[in-house]
Formats: sequence, C-alpha cells, structure tokens
Amino acid sequence: MRLTQIKLAGFKTFVDPTTIHFPGQRVAVVGPNGCGKSNVIDAMRWVLGESSARQLRGESMQDVIFNGSGTRKPVSRASVELVFDNSLGKAAGQWSQYAEVAVKRVLHRDGESAYYINNLQVRKKDITDIFLGTGLGARAYAIIEQGMISRIIEARPEELRVFLEEAAGISKYKERRRETELRIRDTRENLLRVDDIRQELAGQLQKLEAQAEVARQFLDLKKQLEQAQNLFRLFKKREAQALSERWQREVQRLTNELEAATASLRQSENQLEQVREGHYAASDALHAAQGDLYGANAEVARIEQNLQHQRDNRQRLASRVAGAREQESRIVKQHQEAKANLEHWREELAVAELRREETRERLEQDSDQLPLAEQHFRDSQRIYADLQRDLNEARQTAQLEETHRSHAQKMVQSLQARRARLEQERGALPPFDAEALAIKEEELAELSEQLESARYTQETLQEQLPDAETARREAGQAVQGARERITKLEAQLAALRQMQNRLDHGKLQGWLAQHGLDGLPRLWQSLAVADGWDDALESVLRERLNAVLVDDLAQAGDWLDEPPPAPLAVAAWHSSPASGREVGREGNSPPPGLTPLAQYVTWRDGVLPSWLADSLANVYVAQEPRAALAASGDLPSGAWLVTRAGHLFGRGGVSFYAPQSELHGVLGRQREIEQLDGDLHNCLDQVAQAKTRAEQAEAALANIQRELADWRATISDLQQRHHRQQLDVQRLAQIGQQVAQRAAKIDEELREVAEQWEIESENIAEAGNTLEQAQYQIESLEEQLEAQREARAEAENRLNLQREALRGTERAAQEADFAERGCRGKIGELEHFIQTLDDQLENVHAQLEELLEEQQSADDQSLQMELQEALTAQQDKEKALAAARNNLEALTTQLRDIEGLRMVHEQKLNPLRDQVGEARLKEQEARLAQEQFGAMLAEVGADEEALAPLLERSAKASTLMAETTRLDNEIAALGAVNLAALEELEVARERQSYLEAQAADLNEAMETLESAIRRIDRETRERLQATFDLVNKNIGELFPTLFGGGHAQLVMTGEEILDAGVQMIAQPPGKKNSSIHLLSGGEKALTALSLTFSLFMLNPAPFCLLDEVDAPLDDSNTERFCELVKKMSENTQFIYISHNKITMEMAEQLVGVTMQEQGCSRVVTVDIEEAIRLKDAA
Repeated sequence: MRLTQIKLAGFKTFVDPTTIHFPGQRVAVVGPNGCGKSNVIDAMRWVLGESSARQLRGESMQDVIFNGSGTRKPVSRASVELVFDNSLGKAAGQWSQYAEVAVKRVLHRDGESAYYINNLQVRKKDITDIFLGTGLGARAYAIIEQGMISRIIEARPEELRVFLEEAAGISKYKERRRETELRIRDTRENLLRVDDIRQELAGQLQKLEAQAEVARQFLDLKKQLEQAQNLFRLFKKREAQALSERWQREVQRLTNELEAATASLRQSENQLEQVREGHYAASDALHAAQGDLYGANAEVARIEQNLQHQRDNRQRLASRVAGAREQESRIVKQHQEAKANLEHWREELAVAELRREETRERLEQDSDQLPLAEQHFRDSQRIYADLQRDLNEARQTAQLEETHRSHAQKMVQSLQARRARLEQERGALPPFDAEALAIKEEELAELSEQLESARYTQETLQEQLPDAETARREAGQAVQGARERITKLEAQLAALRQMQNRLDHGKLQGWLAQHGLDGLPRLWQSLAVADGWDDALESVLRERLNAVLVDDLAQAGDWLDEPPPAPLAVAAWHSSPASGREVGREGNSPPPGLTPLAQYVTWRDGVLPSWLADSLANVYVAQEPRAALAASGDLPSGAWLVTRAGHLFGRGGVSFYAPQSELHGVLGRQREIEQLDGDLHNCLDQVAQAKTRAEQAEAALANIQRELADWRATISDLQQRHHRQQLDVQRLAQIGQQVAQRAAKIDEELREVAEQWEIESENIAEAGNTLEQAQYQIESLEEQLEAQREARAEAENRLNLQREALRGTERAAQEADFAERGCRGKIGELEHFIQTLDDQLENVHAQLEELLEEQQSADDQSLQMELQEALTAQQDKEKALAAARNNLEALTTQLRDIEGLRMVHEQKLNPLRDQVGEARLKEQEARLAQEQFGAMLAEVGADEEALAPLLERSAKASTLMAETTRLDNEIAALGAVNLAALEELEVARERQSYLEAQAADLNEAMETLESAIRRIDRETRERLQATFDLVNKNIGELFPTLFGGGHAQLVMTGEEILDAGVQMIAQPPGKKNSSIHLLSGGEKALTALSLTFSLFMLNPAPFCLLDEVDAPLDDSNTERFCELVKKMSENTQFIYISHNKITMEMAEQLVGVTMQEQGCSRVVTVDIEEAIRLKDAA
C-alpha cells in the first residue's frame, strides 16, 4: 500500500478541510517553526490508533480538536482520513479486494470517537489489524517524531524489543497467544465449576436413591391396585353385556307389532296420495285460467297506452319543426358575418408581408458588421492578458525574494538567540559528584544480596505449597466422603423409622392418645429374634406382637366401658419372669429333637416375661416344612411346629402364614435400624476425625501462604528499593556523561552557528538586490497594463453597441413574422368556420323534411279496432276461470275426508313407538355401560383374556371392591411419595455422565490450548531469532555506510529470546566507547537511523514518517542520509519534515505549510520535477 493523500478537518491548527496529496516516493513537508508541520505527523499517528494525549503533545484527547484563535471560533469535531493505493491488494483481511483503502477517525468534543474504513464504521482493533506486522502503528518504528531518535537509541532493552517484534511480524502471534491464555483461564474456571457441580450432584444422587426405593414400592402397590380395578371393570362389563342382550330381544318383539300397525297407515296414505294428485291437477288448471285472464287484461291495457302515446307524439313533432326553422335562420346570419371578417384579414396579410421583407434586408446589413467588432475586442483582450500574466510573474518573483530575505533575517535572529542560549547553558552546566555515585553503588550491592536471600526463602516456601495443598484437598475429600455416607445412612434410617412409626397411626391413634397410651413402648421394640425367624414369631403372636406395654395390667379395667375401636393387645411391662420350668405343656415332655421357639427369642431387659413365655409355650421350630408335616402327627395335644416362613403344623391341621398386616417385617426393620444407628455413630466419629485433619491441613496451608505472601511483599519492597537505587546510580552516572557530552555539543553548535551566520548574511544581501530589480519591472508593467485596459474598454463598448443594434433588428424581424403568421391563422380559422356553417345548414334542411313526413304519417284508426278484439277475448277467459274454480272445490272436500281416516291409523302407532323407544334406551344404557367399562379397560391397556381366569375365582363385586380398598389403604400408608424420584435419579445419573464427559472435554481442551501456546512460542522464537540475525546483518551494512566505517550490532540481554530485551552497541570509526550514551547527538541520530532503516530493509512499511530527524546532522552526514533514503525509497514511501536544504533538494514534491492567519495552518504543494520543466521551458 502507498499513501496517496491525507484529509484533515478541525485537527489542531488545520481548522479548514485540507487535503495533502503525496504523489511521489519522497515528499518533504517544509515551513517555518510553529506553522503546524508536526501536526501532520500527529494526525497520522492519531488516525492509526494513538490513545495517549501526551504522545500527541496534549494534556487530553480533546486538545486535538481546534480550540479557536483570535479570529476563529472553536470547532466541535476533528477528523483525519488516510487514503491508500491498494491496487496490488496487500491490505490485510477483507480489505485486500479494494483498489483504494481509506482509514478515518472522527472525534467529537463530547468525547465520542469513531473509526471508519472505506466509510464503514469499525473497531479500533480492526484499524490495528490492517497494519499489524507492517511497522505501521501508533508507536511503531515507521513513524519517527521530534526527539524520538534519541529516545529510540536510549530506550530500555524491553522498549527496543518492541521494534524488533514489529519487524518480525509477530504482533499477530502475541495477539493469538494472549487470546489463547484468556481461553485457558476461562477453561480452568469452567473446569472448577464443573467439579463443584459434580460434588454437589453426588450428594443429590444418594438422596434420590432412597426416595426412588420408596417410589418403587408405591409403583408395585399401584400396579396391584390397577389389576384389582381392572377385574372390577371386567365384572361390570360382563354384567352390562347380559343386560344389553335381554333388552335387544324386547326391542325386536315391539318392533314387529309396530310394523303391522304401520302397514294399515300406508294403505290410507296411498288413497290420500291419489286424491291429492287430482287436486294438484285441478289447481294447475285454475292457475292456467287465471294466467290467460291476466294476459287478456294486459293486452287491453297495452292498446290503450299506444293510443295515448300517439296523441303525445303529434304534439312533440310540431314543436321540433318550429325549432328547426329557428335554427336555420340563425345559421344563415352567422354565415354572412364570417364572410365579412374573412375579407378584412386578407387585407391585413398583404400589409404584414411587405413589412417582413423590409426587416430582413436591415438584419443582413447588421450581421455583417458584428464579426469585425468582435475580432477587434479579442485582440485587445489578448494583449491585456499577456501584460497581466507578466505582472503576476514579476510580483511572485518579488514576493518570493521578500520571503527569502525575511526568512534569512529570521534565521539571523534565531542564530543570535541560539548563540546566547548556548553560551548561557554552557556556563550553567553542573559539576560531577563521583563520591555520591560510589556511595549509591555500595548501597545497591547490599540491596542485591538481601533480594537474593529473600528470593531463596520464597522458592523454598513455594516448593512446600503443593504438598500442603494436596494434604488439604485429601482431607477435604475424606470429610466429603464421610458426609456422603452419613447422608445415605440418615436417609435409610428415616425411611425405616417412617415405616415403623406408621404402626401407631390408624383408628387406634385417637383412643390411645385419649387414655394416655400413645407414648408407651410396644412389644416388638423389646424383642430380639434370631436371624431368619421373624416370620415365625409374627405367625405365632399375630397382633400381640404390637401389644402396648403398661406398668400395671389392672388399669385395663378402666377401658372395659370404652373398648378400643380396633383389635388391641395390652401386656404388663414388669411381670414375673419365666422360671426354669419346661417350655411346653405341663406334665408332657416335648418330642425329642425339637427346639422351642422361645430359645430364638431374647428379651432386651433380661429374661422373657411369664406371659410371653406362656404365649410361646408348646411352639417348636422346624427347619423344613415337609419334615414338620411328617412330625406333626407325633406332637402332643396343643403343640405346634412353626417354620421359618411362619407356617404352623399341628396334630389336627396346618395354618399357612401370609403377610397381611402392617406388622409384617417390623422385627427385621427394627434390627436393621439398630445396625444403621451403630454405623451412623461410627461415621460421625470418622467425620470428626477427618474435620480435625482438614483443619490442621488448612492451618498449615494458610501458614505457608501467609509466610509466602509476607516474603512476596518483602521481595516487592526490596525490588522497588533496588530499582530506585539502580535508577539513582544510573542517573548520577548519566549526569556525568551528559555534562561532558553537552559541553562538547555546545562547542560544536557554536561553531555551526557562526558558519550559518555568514551564509544567511550573504543570502540577505542577494535577496535585496533581486527584490529591487523585480520592483522596477512591476512598475513598468503596471503602466502598460493601465493603457491597454482603456483600449480594451473602448473596443468592448463598440462591440456592445453593435450587438444591441443587431438585437433590435432581430426583434423587428420576429415581430413582422409573428404578424404575418397571425393573419394567416385568422384566415384559416374563418374559412373553416364558414365550411362548418354550410354543413350545419344542410343538416337542418334534412331534419326538417324528416319531421314533416313523420307528422303526416301519424293515424290511430287501426289501434281502435285492436282494442275491440281484445275486450271480447277478455270476457271468454273469465268464464273459463269460474269452471276451474268449481272443480277444485269438489276435490278439496274428498281430500279432507281421506286425511281424517289416515290420522286415526297414525294415532294408534304412538304408544307402540314409545314402548320401542323405551326398550331401546334401556338396551342403549346397558350397551353404553358395557362400552364405558370396555373403554376403561382399553385405556389402561388391560388384557381381558388374562383377567378372565382371575375373575372366575372372585366373581363378586363386593370382594373386588374390598381388595381395591385394601390396596388404597396400603398406598396411603406410604405417605408422601416422590414419584419423580425415579426420573430425577435417571436424569441426575445422565447429568453425572454428561458432567464427566464435559470434564474430560475441558481437560482435553486445556491440553490443546497449552499445546497451542507451546507452538506459538516455538514459531515466535524461530521468527524472532531469524529477524534478529537479519537485522544485525543489515546494521552491519548500514552503520558503516552512514558513518564511513565503524561497527554496530544488537545483543540480547537474556538467554530466553521470548523474554530478553534488546540492546544496541555502536562504535563509530576511531572510537571504542563502552556505552551508547557516550555518543554525540549526531552519532546517536545516525545510529538510530541505521537501526530503523535495518528494520525497513527486513520488513518495509508502506510509508515512513520522519520529523526533523536530520536536525543534529552536519552536511556530510546529511548527504549520506539522503543517499540512503533515495535508495530505500524504491520500496518505501518517505514523508519527512525538514529545515535542511540538502534534505529538501532530495524531495520529489514539496508540501509547504504556512500560517498567514494566526492559529490556522494552510498547505501549498510544489512538484519539483514540474517546476524544473517549467524553468527549462522558459
């Protein structure tokens, strides 16, 4: 891309819209001090994204907006636009397709700022991306402002490194690395959030599993309830089906009777239909007779109307004949007047033709005189323009020489002030304090030792930190695991206790509370049964297993008047224990090999109470049901064998046990509750121990972190002190160097001032002589110009008079032509009007003849005869109508008699229809009930074939209803059930799997991003190293070219190229300086230029901006600088500001910036090559 123009409006001193063109590769911006030249450089930096007002020589960003002058008001906005030629398509991104790219920035005084590319509003980042890696930017090496040369060469290593990175084009790599680091940080945060959610979800899963178990029990009972309900529905469906079939048979019988009665009705209806058809025919005949009568009446009325119309027509014809005669007389009169006007206008036409011939002759004479007057005026005008051009050239020459003399005089004044300032500055240079420098260096060494010791301690603590964090994390995980186990145990205990507590509810709850028994223990709470014999004990004790234990059984007498509403057992809590007597019937020994059930039962407070031992007497255990059945015949009277399943075998029969009450499983649940209580206490102890370990690990970690933070603060304080001390040492050393360098620089500048003084004095004298010659030439040309101005005015006056005469003759000729055309138009109109009147008169004559003929043909005798015939036909039609009306009345009487007979038959059908309808309603009611219960079965998807065998065993509706009620009660006993627990558990497990996968994806993303960071670092390192080597090679070639010898190179300040700074080492010819700060101002400028141009050779920017970089150079160095710029301008466009004549001579175009109006800059452009061609042509 090449910069073609810059547009400024309201930016600093460029208040008016200004366009500066840059057509060549070397463009110099020149002008006196303070005219606004550097504002051009500031404008380019500003539009490229500079956001620091200090870098733009202002206090705030609002300072770039024109703030007014003595004659101008402030403006509200500033805008700068750079226009680039992109015909080669080198612009970045989507803008490469445009042949021209315009970058614009607008700032309003209210602070609103906007960027545009090709008039499309974009972000600041888009502007930066276009020039990323090209050397262009707000602070890139392609824009070098005043004082920046010294700042480049004296920059810190990390600041100088920025220029090397821009040349290497790794700005985009740094941006990609920064974005990747942000993604890594976001990924870590997401991973932490996912881990937290996973831990929280694990606790939720334990709770949901307990709730899901209760939900499964509910669903099982619900399934049994649905089966019972389906059996009931099937029973009702079959019952409704039988009822429907009985009513169908009744409907068939009643329908047969109804059909017989209907046949008699149909016979009467057939007779009625025959008579009705004859009635319809008589009615049609009556209507036809009425129609004929109406037609005869209409014919009579029509003839009478025609007679009246003929009388009216005779009157109308007489009136039209009178009107036609009146119109004939009016047309004849108009025809005579039109012929008289035609003769008048023919006479006017002859006069107009004569006048037109006369004006044409005068017009030809005046037209011949006008070209002579015009030629005389053009000759006078050409002579006057030549004199005016010569006078302007002479004035420009005088003004230019006056400018040269004024500039030389200002330079002399500036040199005088500069010499006085230099002499004053030399006398004010401070002495160098070497002793203070030595003290500062000793203090710096001491701080370095302290800082190294603190860093070693910090590294030791940093190594201990991961172990402490691991210990804290493991302790926290142990606490979390114990808490999860506690949560699971508590959920199981809550479910079991809830089932146990339901035993106290029901019909007995109010009665127990009323008598103060609701808080007493139950028998099953004091029993312990051997594992596997719970059902056996339940089968033997039945409801007594849930007996209420009281202190004194005598109080049961108080309940006899108000017994409990449901079965209830009460037992004494402290009855006498069973003695060592045999368990069995007194006086009878148990069969050998049998074990009493009481040996499997344990009383929690000691020996079994006597009443419980009596309840278990004569009950023995059997391991196998078949063995019990075989041994039951040998049992003594009253003895029983019980199996693990609870089945009882006696001498006279077998009692099969099945769980039917809420007491089932109460002993097993109680045993499980006790075991879970023990496990819960153990887990609580484990949580307490884990918490102690976690607190200890947390305290250890906090102690390490606190010490680490303290040492970091100490290191930070030492680093700041060390940095300040280092700056003080450098400042003192630099002061000494700067004093010596400045003294030498002042001497050199004083010599330059003396030489320049002589040159400017000669320029003043030379400009004065040239100015006198130009003023003499101006006076002579002004006299000649005044004489020629009078001659030109006289020729112009004669030309105007001749033109006015010609215009008068042309107007007279036009008027004559208009008069002639007017007369001819009037004659044509009158001739046409006469022809029209002739045609109208002929039409009136023809119309009058037609009216007279029509008047003679009007006669009404034939109409009178037609009227008499119509009246005769009307009387005949009236007689026919009377005969048809008599026939219709006779048929109507016969029809009425038959209709009465039909109604008698129809009334007999109504009772039969009601009976059929009622029977059908009954049948439909039964069928609807059948369909309703069938739909219920179909809705729940019941299999009727599978239900039919079950229905045969319980074919009573009451039995089915009782089963449904029992299942409803069991479902109600479960209490509140979270039916969504199963689904929630499945969803939670799916979410857990999803989170596991997400965590794996995040870990994989972390690895990918870290790999990208390593790849970016590797590519950056390679590009930076290659660029460093090439720049060093270019510096090795350019530095000797600019200095005429010597050596310079770049060195890294560290081993890692990604973090190391860059330092410049330069040794001009004959010098072996140890620091670049020892170079003179001119040497520093050349060194900085060699570095900048080395970067350009590696990565040429589209253009380079130089602001008075040649100021510290002498003529010989300036010439070498110019030769180098000319060579590099083949690839890079150079736009520079300079006061040096040698540098100005190098330019292809000069852009002059002036400030004729105080505070407002204007631009004057001069093409050097075009100026040379004009001079050679002159």
